[in-house]
Amino acid sequence: MMEVKVIKHRLLVVALTLTLTSTLHCAKPPVESPSARSLAWLSGCWRADGAEAGSGEQWTPLAGGSMLGVSRTVQQGKTVAFEFMRIATEADGTIALHAQPSGKPATKFSVVSLSETQVIFENLHHDFPQRVIYEFHPPSNLKASIEGVHKSGHRRMEFPMVRANCETQLQ
Repeated sequence: MMEVKVIKHRLLVVALTLTLTSTLHCAKPPVESPSARSLAWLSGCWRADGAEAGSGEQWTPLAGGSMLGVSRTVQQGKTVAFEFMRIATEADGTIALHAQPSGKPATKFSVVSLSETQVIFENLHHDFPQRVIYEFHPPSNLKASIEGVHKSGHRRMEFPMVRANCETQLQ
């Protein structure tokens, strides 16, 4: 009787070991952290929808771990606002947007959400905005928005854009 118990115990140990081993070998590989490659949909030229000619954004394709962007707002034939931007993979592997509006010092916004069609950057310590959001609506629409707490309370500004030919964006 004692031998049967020992054999059953050994069989149980072997079965558990095989189950654990096969589970470990079948486990999914670790999920990669988001990559700036996921933002390929942002590259190119975007014309501000409903705005004066020359208003919009242009983003370079990813190279060297970064994308470079520039935006311009034209009113009555004059540039009234502009911004230099850089999306880069940081040393710790995270992705950040560095935005420098109208010649002011750059502000860093870190990615808090990234999907195939949306990216949300956030910096809760910045005065306004605290969030910068890009939403791609295939095949050719982009909605940029900024939001956060402002002097008058919560504020959100949206900037709808349409994919444009970089050569003719000014027309």
